[in-house]
This record gives sequence, structure tokens and C-alpha cells, in this order.
Amino acid sequence: MADIENAGIKKADIKDTIHAVDGAAVMRVLPARPRLLALGEPTHGEGTLLDLRNELFRQLVEEEGYRTIAIESDCLRGLVVDAYVTSGTGTLDEAMEHGISHGWGEFAGNRELVRWMRAFNEGRPAADRLRFAGFDGPLEITGAASPREALAALHGYLSSHVDADLLPCTAETLDRLLGADGRWTDPAAMTDPAQSMGQSAEARQLRLIADDLAALLDARTPHLLAAASRDDWDRARLYGRTATGLLRYHHWMADTSPARMDQLLSTRDQMMSHNLLAVADRGPALIHAHNSHLQREKSTMRMWQGPVEWWSAGALVSARLGEQYAFVATALGTIRHQGVDAPPPDTVEGLLYTLPVDRCVVDAPRLAAALGETRLTPRVSPWFGYSALDPAHLADVDGMVFVKDVGPRGPQR
Repeated sequence: MADIENAGIKKADIKDTIHAVDGAAVMRVLPARPRLLALGEPTHGEGTLLDLRNELFRQLVEEEGYRTIAIESDCLRGLVVDAYVTSGTGTLDEAMEHGISHGWGEFAGNRELVRWMRAFNEGRPAADRLRFAGFDGPLEITGAASPREALAALHGYLSSHVDADLLPCTAETLDRLLGADGRWTDPAAMTDPAQSMGQSAEARQLRLIADDLAALLDARTPHLLAAASRDDWDRARLYGRTATGLLRYHHWMADTSPARMDQLLSTRDQMMSHNLLAVADRGPALIHAHNSHLQREKSTMRMWQGPVEWWSAGALVSARLGEQYAFVATALGTIRHQGVDAPPPDTVEGLLYTLPVDRCVVDAPRLAAALGETRLTPRVSPWFGYSALDPAHLADVDGMVFVKDVGPRGPQR
């Protein structure tokens, strides 16, 4: 700490900003009790971080009354997990295989989270049960899903409850316009816009149909809520958001302008934000995703065609909810099995690494105030899979969890 103290920062001032890691400490550093409490991670799949998330979320559920847990996973597949944790539909194995995307159902920490949620709900009245949600779109870095599932489900729901002449098309017409799913999911379209059908005549017509279906759902809300359950209506809204978002995503897949990748990443996070706002409508919720999807500042990434930037889901939701949204980032000292060694002392991570604790909750705005005019350097990670914390935005983070060292992954299941 000598260099920091020479710069006018007292070691005691830094220590005053940290707390033992527990749910109560997280709540104490926040400016208000948020409706959406988002915990970020700087890398995916580290068992240490997933275990820590699980313990914090357990405490926040039991002590603070949060009743939805949403993670960075396919929003449609998440319905499978929600059915399992709320009513025991299917098995744990089926929920993990079919209900969580990106291959993250294989992570032991995610399996334990879902198992615990089901156990928590046993014997509880429906109104007090924990709910699960995925809030990502049906998207992978290699491409996007066909809009068929979302469009067909929305059309089917409306067909069951409104007159056929109010629908913009028949199910047969919808099926014909969608065609083979392989036309939508071809991974070659990610790097070659000419391989995408997102700006075809069929896609343009489907965007109009999706918009009309979503508008009809909205216009008939009182009738639909009287005719079926609130959960059915909520799912229909999810299908509507997903259908319109996927068709917009496919549109940009076919684009050839320099804005293409910015728009793809922006569309994905916009879909995430809409799902998070819907989760917030349901009640207090805990969110878990990569820091870059939850932060308030613009997110940036370097891809094969150069740098891209976009407003994250967290930035969009924060703009709408204000203090009802809180973001707690996670930062790491080392991930030695990935070549991420001890951080330089002039970084945020390096500053915290000198403290005699293995992990802590940090009052980030208070730490930023203690640093004053001291300029810290952004950490540069030698591994692309770890995103370091930008000290320029420390004051924009409501809180931080710092973990000194992350060990190698153990067995996933």
C-alpha cells in the first residue's frame, strides 16, 4: 500500500470501504432497496463465482424477500426451468439440459442453483414461490434461432382467445413464410450477411405480422386476462417480445453497413432489457450475467472487424428504473489457470489485492471518493475471457464483490 499512501490515500480509508461477503453487506452499500438487484461476473463458468452467487442469492431470497432469479440464458428455454422449480414438472436433469442455453446447464453451480430453488419451493404457497427466468434472447455468438417457436406460440395463444378475423394471417400462412428453420439458423450468416434471410421478402412480411400480433395482444389485454391465466398472458408477451426481437436481429444479420455488429449487439441487449423490465413488473428479482450486460456505461468489445460499442441491458434498465435498479460488479485478482496473474498495483484490482482478505464486498462509490484525484490504470487482461474493471467508472457501480484468487474449474457435475 506504500505507493497508494504516498499518493495521499490512507490504507485505513480503503479498509473502511470493504465488508465481509454476505447478503446484508450487499444491501448496506446500495443507495436504496432495488427492485432489480444485478450481480455481474467478469468471466463465465468459474465455479468459485457461481458458488458465491448461489450463497448471496440464497441469503437475499431468505432475508430480503426476492422471489425471482434471472440469469443470462435463453428466455424461452428458461420456461422449462421455471416449470420445474415452481411445480416439479420434469426432472432436474431435463431442466438443466433443455432449460439453460450456451451449454451452461453443465456448470455445477447452475445445477445447484436450480436444485436449491426447487427445494425452497417445496410446500410453499404459489404466491411465495421462487420463479426462474432466462433473460437473454435465443441467441448464440454463432447466430440466432428461427422465430418460429415464438411466432407460432403467440399466434396459437391469440387464436384460442380472439376471433380469427382479427388475426393478421392463418397458421398455414405463418408456416409457409417461415419455411425451413435451417434458413434462419445457418451459422455462415454471422460472418457473411449474404447468407442471411433477415431482409428477404418473407422476413419483411413476418415483421409486420409479428408487430400486428403483439399489438393485438396488447389491445385485447382485459379480455385475455379474463379468458386465461396471468401466467399465460405473461408468456404470450414473452413470445411477442422474442418474435419481434429475433426478426430485428435477423434483419441486422443481413445488413452490410459498418453499423452491422453494433446493431446486432445493441439488439441483443435491448431484448435483454425488455425481459428484465417484464421481470421487474412481477416483483423484486435477482439478476446474474456478465458485467458488460449489466453496467451503466456503454459496453465495448473488439471483434474481427474492429471495435464495437452499444448500450447494455443494465444501462437501458437503469435509465427506466432509476434507483430501483442496482448493479454490483464482480472483480478478480487472479485466474492463474488462464494466465491471469496478480494485478498491477495501480489498478482497482491491484489496490484491493493488497488487502489481507480473500474476498470482500466493496462500497464502490465510497472507494472512488477515497481515491479522489488518484489516477488508476485500467487493467489489461492477457486472457480474452476476463474483462477487467474500468476505474473511470468505479463511481457508477453501486457495489462490488472482489475475489482475490479463482482456482481451476473442478468437475462440472
